[in-house]
Amino acid sequence: MLYHTETKFQGWRALAICEDGSECLLYVGRSTTQVRAGYVAAWAELLDAEERARVLRIVLECWQGAADQGRWIAKGDLPLPTHQGLVSVA
Repeated sequence: MLYHTETKFQGWRALAICEDGSECLLYVGRSTTQVRAGYVAAWAELLDAEERARVLRIVLECWQGAADQGRWIAKGDLPLPTHQGLVSVA
């Protein structure tokens, strides 16, 4: 018998969700700590001011399952970065 699931999450990512429902991958890492530490820099580097203004939220997701047969699971929202620092999303 062959099982295609892993016993632990394989990866984490920060995904920006825009007003029109589109998504933008900001950062991928091997741990939630790594993603939390890197997504703010990716936000500033990847998105211009107009794109940042359209982002409603940033979702922290983890990969569950085998590499070729899994899915992304939402684990919560990350704070939206601003030019002055981080501002919490209500």
